[in-house]
Amino acid sequence: MVTRLPRVVLAAPASGQGKTTVSVGVMAALAARGLQVAPAKVGPDFIDPGYHALATGRVGRNLDPWLVGPERVAPMLVHGAMTPAPADVAVIEGVMGLFDGRLGTEGFASSAHVATLTHSPVVLVVDISSSSRSVAASIHGLRTFDPQLDVAGVVLNKAGSERHAGEVRRACERIGVPVLGVLPRDAGVSVPSRHLGLVPADERDAARATLDRLAERTAAHIDLDALLEIASGAPDLADEPWSPAPMSAAPTTAGRDAPVVAVAGGRAFTFRYAETLEMMRARGLEPVVFDPVRDRALPAGTRALYLGGGFPEVHARSLAANTSLLAQLRDAVTSGLPTVAECAGMLYLLEAVDGHRFSGVLPATAAMSPRLTLGYREAEAPVDTLLADAGTRVRGHEFHRTLTTPAAGDGEGGDHAAWLLDAGADGFSAAHGSGSEPTVHASYLHTHWAGHPELADRFAAATHRAAGLGLGLVSTPVPSLPRPRVDARADAALPGGATPGDEHHGDAEVGDGLVDFAVNVRASTPPANLRHALRGVLDEAAHYPDARTATDAVAAHHRLAREQVLLTNGAAEAFTLIARALAPRAPVVVHPQFSEPDAALRRAGCPARAHVLDVRSGAHLGDADVAALDGADLVVLGNPTNPTGVLHPRAQLEKLRGSGRVLVVDEAFMDLVPGESESLIGGDMTGVLVVRSLTKTWSIAGVRAGHVVGDAALIATLRAQQPHWSVNSLALEATRYAMTAPAARQVAEWAEETSQWREHLDRGLRSRGVPVLASAAPFVLARVGAGAHAAWRDAGFATRRADTFPGLDGSWVRLAVRDPLTTDALLTAFDAFRQSGEAAS
Repeated sequence: MVTRLPRVVLAAPASGQGKTTVSVGVMAALAARGLQVAPAKVGPDFIDPGYHALATGRVGRNLDPWLVGPERVAPMLVHGAMTPAPADVAVIEGVMGLFDGRLGTEGFASSAHVATLTHSPVVLVVDISSSSRSVAASIHGLRTFDPQLDVAGVVLNKAGSERHAGEVRRACERIGVPVLGVLPRDAGVSVPSRHLGLVPADERDAARATLDRLAERTAAHIDLDALLEIASGAPDLADEPWSPAPMSAAPTTAGRDAPVVAVAGGRAFTFRYAETLEMMRARGLEPVVFDPVRDRALPAGTRALYLGGGFPEVHARSLAANTSLLAQLRDAVTSGLPTVAECAGMLYLLEAVDGHRFSGVLPATAAMSPRLTLGYREAEAPVDTLLADAGTRVRGHEFHRTLTTPAAGDGEGGDHAAWLLDAGADGFSAAHGSGSEPTVHASYLHTHWAGHPELADRFAAATHRAAGLGLGLVSTPVPSLPRPRVDARADAALPGGATPGDEHHGDAEVGDGLVDFAVNVRASTPPANLRHALRGVLDEAAHYPDARTATDAVAAHHRLAREQVLLTNGAAEAFTLIARALAPRAPVVVHPQFSEPDAALRRAGCPARAHVLDVRSGAHLGDADVAALDGADLVVLGNPTNPTGVLHPRAQLEKLRGSGRVLVVDEAFMDLVPGESESLIGGDMTGVLVVRSLTKTWSIAGVRAGHVVGDAALIATLRAQQPHWSVNSLALEATRYAMTAPAARQVAEWAEETSQWREHLDRGLRSRGVPVLASAAPFVLARVGAGAHAAWRDAGFATRRADTFPGLDGSWVRLAVRDPLTTDALLTAFDAFRQSGEAAS
């Protein structure tokens, strides 16, 4: 059979170049043209194929010579291109660097290896943000390293300017490599972070809008016609399509009589290869996906169980709370239900994970570990198991951060390992029910059944055999968890029994398994360069902190004298020092506003009067508000303000200055305002104190780094109240680093990105008729109606309640700005809430 299939591999010199963004964008852009795009991913990655499926509407597939054998790679590509209908073009996303494969194998299973096996041309995606003409030298090296490889073009990513891009383009043309497109650094084209970016199946409608926008921006910057021309130059493939059919005769029961295999899915179990389900169907089984977080029972008629990979530790609380499903699953498995559990699936069968009680089928517990276990593995079956005869050798892949600990005495069903790896025994092979044959195969190892079809044959045979004996049948369906009815009173409940008040903060809203829109920390981890700098501090941890270097760095950054700078243990300490040191007689806090200034003044015995801005008119500081503050000896307000995001003009703030009055401006989020316009730092700062925080923007809330700057005499008064060594060495190093020129450039990029993402959130809310205050901050204040806060929590999203802020009620929420895909998922959940008819009229 000869197959005509235009195709291209999108690869890169190294990880982190942007190939996933470009690959997903190209797939979405070609699909938007009406083309059938067959997506594929080099390597064992489960996550990227999910994006591919969303972009193309076709199943995302993996091409991995290690897992399936080199001889099956091209046939599997052809199969994917023919299923369910012939594709117009195949787009294959590479892995790591172009020639990076399994260590010690000369690039086996690399992007270059797969391109050679499939006779595909390669287009490189190269991050040019830190170089210019040298890019061409790197491309020349990649192009000539393997003469069998056809490097046919390049996409330049993260160009700083047209001049920068032109320099690189000319250098590439000099070596004869066509430049197919240039993505500017601020193109607004991105895919979400891995932690927030896993898009559950029921959120696909929301992600569609973001992918449409990604397609438009990709098409604007990349010459898709030139890319298709390169793809069309690929030679015809003479390989027969891979078939999911069994190796030998096997039961082929279909339709209503096909035994049901319950397949774990939903938010907690997202890892499985598409071919696994195809192979089940080809063997007369009927896979049915269920959600262990939300479904109270296994699918009706379940005769076998397949628990794939995912992140159960992230959703541990929600999984443990579904006790009815856990009990039914334990009863079914221990009665002899054939069960395969890989990695996350194995954890779900344990007694507990990080203290959360799970099904207890296997006599072990697990806990998170700081060490990531990652890599290809060879394994051997030590005994006859559910999946393999003793001595069977397979290839697989491990990817996990948990470690398992067998229970004391090693209880029933834990006598044998599932596999023997180089590092020793792995997993559990257990026999349950009345027979002696093994019925449970649980392991950290991910295997690809297309590479080892005998595993699928053996599982199918066991399932048909158990169905004939009536083992483990689940016959009584239990309805899915009903959507809880919510109202304004439901919002009074907080995690951990907390109660709302003026010291309520967003971190009280977050919890296991919830996507975090409640806390304004920009990312889930600090950037790599800052982490590296902080690790270096630990070598000097025996010495007391010395704030002089960091203080000088802040002074230089803000163009102030060092006497005008005081480093603090986060913004919270700054407000505490202000309240204690100044002891104002008539303080006023302008609301809605961050709660800490009020709390600090109250604790210091100087309770503040609240002046509440009119949210209905935008919460802007008007002349009437300025006049209403006469008589105050201390005035506190934010800019941009938390939670409104309102950015007050500097000229208006200047009107608040007066003889005998101290003006305190909380600028904790000013660094994410492009150009820091309207900041009150600089010039004559008599009677002015400005509070800054680094914890949110730099994702170091656990380090607590901030500073207060302004009137030198006031700073001296605050310094006299501050304990020695109040700011620790990690915070000092973070402060020093954040004041460097590279860090400033990084923050400027984040500010532009935040503005684009905020615009997407703002537009999505307004298009639904939701009132939103105009924000300049990394959050927005929206009036979504009573009950939305609790409904979002039920749907898996943590948002910041707003009724703890003076001037706001339970109809308002504050939403942190997140990437567009994650935002679209939040908006879809809001649509479902409204459609339920439970929103307040």
